[in-house]
Amino acid sequence: MKYHIKTNSIQETLVIPLYGRKKCTERFPELFRDEAAVRLVDQIDYDFFALEKTSGYMQEFGLLEIAVRQNDLACEVREYLEKYPDAAVVNMGCGLDDTGRACDNGSCRIYNIDLPDVIEVRNRLLPAGEREKNIAADLKDVSWFREIDASGGVIFFAAGVFYYFLTEEVRSLFLAMGARFPKGRLVFDICGKTGAKLMRKTWLKEAKIRDVDTYFSVGDVQKEIALWSDRFRVSWRGYMLGYQTLEVPSVRKLYRILARIGDDVMKMRIIRIDFD
Repeated sequence: MKYHIKTNSIQETLVIPLYGRKKCTERFPELFRDEAAVRLVDQIDYDFFALEKTSGYMQEFGLLEIAVRQNDLACEVREYLEKYPDAAVVNMGCGLDDTGRACDNGSCRIYNIDLPDVIEVRNRLLPAGEREKNIAADLKDVSWFREIDASGGVIFFAAGVFYYFLTEEVRSLFLAMGARFPKGRLVFDICGKTGAKLMRKTWLKEAKIRDVDTYFSVGDVQKEIALWSDRFRVSWRGYMLGYQTLEVPSVRKLYRILARIGDDVMKMRIIRIDFD
């Protein structure tokens, strides 16, 4: 029996990124594979018709962005695990993303954190495996820190999460993480103010939010995040081209041009913070 997803609910926010990862797997096979997403879409009772009929170059480029982001973050997790093989791998705002398992080296510990309604679905469709734990929590309530065993190191990653946080909420969370998890690492995607507004456009309209400038975006990494704490060692790479060239047959030349615009003009970044 398929798992029914409630419409107009937090659970529904799982559907678009999950479906996007499935379509990425089909459209860009040389670049991205997420067999879990392909399998899970077939296990969900949801009307995918509206998503199926959406087409066009910009929609397809949006799928490419999803694929690239997941590859970027997985690359960072695997690099960290090479140095700290027994580390905790923490997926913040996990949804039905399976990146932790995809990076599993056989000795790390995997934590998947999201809101209770989301974890309810995850527990049914992606129940925690060996060395893995699904945690129902609001990321802004740092009591979830107590669940994380960081004795062997810890890397946190977040995909498409902080665009919807106020800047002060992000700052408070990062400072708390830095104080609690010395020698830990946080990796996430973000972009400049214009790009962030575009990514949040539909959500902001539905939420009737007008003071959009209070929401988190990053223009100058060193002048903004790096100044929040002397504990932070901050670096970044381009989101679209910082980890790969996209020179594969399935990626159109147009998309490589748009990727360059995204990194250079929209300031799309993968930001890494080491808590020293």
